[in-house]
Amino acid sequence: MRDTKESRLLLVLLIAIAFALITVDIRGGRNSPVDGARQAAAAVFGPVEDGLSSAVDPVGNAISAVRDSGNRHSRLAELEKENAALKAKLGSDDRTRSRLGQLDRMLKLAGEGQYGIKGAQVIAIGSAQGFSWTITIDVGANDGIKRDMTVLNGDGLVGRVTTVGPDTSTVLLANDPDFTVGTRLEGSDELGFASGQGDRPLRVELLNGKAEVKKGDRLVTFGSESDKPFVPGVPVGVVSRVDPSGGGLTRTLYVTPYVGFTKLDVVGVVVQGPKKDPRDEVLPAKPKPVPTPTVTVTVTPSADANGNGNGGNSGSEDRSRNDSSQNSSQNDSSQNDQQP
Repeated sequence: MRDTKESRLLLVLLIAIAFALITVDIRGGRNSPVDGARQAAAAVFGPVEDGLSSAVDPVGNAISAVRDSGNRHSRLAELEKENAALKAKLGSDDRTRSRLGQLDRMLKLAGEGQYGIKGAQVIAIGSAQGFSWTITIDVGANDGIKRDMTVLNGDGLVGRVTTVGPDTSTVLLANDPDFTVGTRLEGSDELGFASGQGDRPLRVELLNGKAEVKKGDRLVTFGSESDKPFVPGVPVGVVSRVDPSGGGLTRTLYVTPYVGFTKLDVVGVVVQGPKKDPRDEVLPAKPKPVPTPTVTVTVTPSADANGNGNGGNSGSEDRSRNDSSQNSSQNDSSQNDQQP
């Protein structure tokens, strides 16, 4: 159909009639005067529409699949997010249990030593390559923390507070080369000074060069005046090596610390010292000695070459029989000589 003036006029007229029928149908509601015509049209064109629908159904399904695939991807992403959150929750639960265990040991140690402590968490660790062994904890001046306070955990001595901010503090660890603490040997009460050596055992100089000390002996902090920077009785470590006594004024020991300085998490700052020196009461219980198994050896007589287990007696019996035979022969000869 060509685009002419008459065709345009016909198009406008058809559009106007369509709008008029739509208006009458809407106003008529259920009693619409065009309802019969609509049903007739549905009867005529319904099969055609159904055929067209069947023909384009694969295309529609494909479009629907593409649309639903987006929903599936969204659901998959949502499930993956929930799974990650669940794993994070499980991980946090494990970490929570670990922290509860650390806190429980620390509170037990503080109770045995009668230390008033402020719990803290390690939030940063200093460089261990050529600078200093330090950690940053999440308590500061607003929590009552002051410089030169003892820091410990459930295993023993961690270090001392060196710098205090409003909400954080810096702790110099006991294995830092600039760290020194007075120590006391369990049992003998021999005094000395322990110094850090980084990732190596602590070096302890005993004041008594002739002190009797052996591998496995344990040390605690001696304490400072007014309990700063160190309170007494905090476990330090176990003697791992003793240098031979050379007749000097001091004696050198090497001590493996109780605390693992590379895996610190929950610590406590001693804000109030004990009323009396706990001495060795805070040290962990000594491990029970493992009994040495004994071996009992039972000796059994060996058999002779003929399989006779009584080989020695068999030889003796053979010799006895031979001697008897010889004596019998001699008696027979003697009797023959005596006959006329």
